[in-house]
Amino acid sequence: MNILEFSLLVWLGSFSAGLVGALTGLGGGVVIVPLLTSVFGVDIRYAVGASLVSVIATSLGAASTYIRKGYTNLRLGMFLEVATTIGAIVGALIATFITVKMLTIVLAVVLIYSAYLSQRPRPEHFESEAVEPLAEYLHLNGTYPTPDGLMPYQVHSLPAGFSIMLVAGVLSGLLGIGSGGFKVLAMDQAMRLPFKVSTTTSNFMIGVTAAASAGVYLTRGYIDPGLSMPVMLGVLPGAFLGARILIGAKTQVLRIIFSFVLLVMALKMVYNSLIGGL
Repeated sequence: MNILEFSLLVWLGSFSAGLVGALTGLGGGVVIVPLLTSVFGVDIRYAVGASLVSVIATSLGAASTYIRKGYTNLRLGMFLEVATTIGAIVGALIATFITVKMLTIVLAVVLIYSAYLSQRPRPEHFESEAVEPLAEYLHLNGTYPTPDGLMPYQVHSLPAGFSIMLVAGVLSGLLGIGSGGFKVLAMDQAMRLPFKVSTTTSNFMIGVTAAASAGVYLTRGYIDPGLSMPVMLGVLPGAFLGARILIGAKTQVLRIIFSFVLLVMALKMVYNSLIGGL
């Protein structure tokens, strides 16, 4: 396989990763890392470096459309990003004291359970519920567009959501993943936001987290321009297409895609753990 063929195949895989990442709010990294390591035999450190670039590209490509259309809750995203940043720092500090293989298996179990939770029937809108005082004080409640016009929603269980974001940040620091699945689940299940608001706000948040992590990989020389460029060029159009599809997609379809990707992630992590290929 020559360089041109390699770059073209990486571009095609990255395009698919960007599409899935934009639709689910997970970021393209959940597809990029297994693709580069398992299919193309790329060293895991360089794969993660390219993955971080893809996550930033996915976030930038999708977030611009979501913000313009009024889906992303910017105030909530920036507030929760504080928790993920603190968690990521803690995760990086304790990474040397925890067995990554065991943590990966636990994470896989949690992802499978999260996939189950996301499939449980839940109304898209909640009415006549008590107002969250802290969310009201911080002006975190908002509206998002629906076929029937702008639909208001309220942020619930803000402390619980903030705590889950801390866990997501710790896992990001420990395993080098975007933890988009936990961010979506925190907003969708704990905070009871509309699913499209959860996925779009997660897309906005993962770009901020990945940008900080990418700086570390760049200084260590693990971001290869020859690998990262076709990844980024493939992810960006995939993310734009995913953003357009999401706007008109049915929520239940998005939930099915989200659960499927989580399940694949979990099985891949268990497989890597068993063969010692993390």
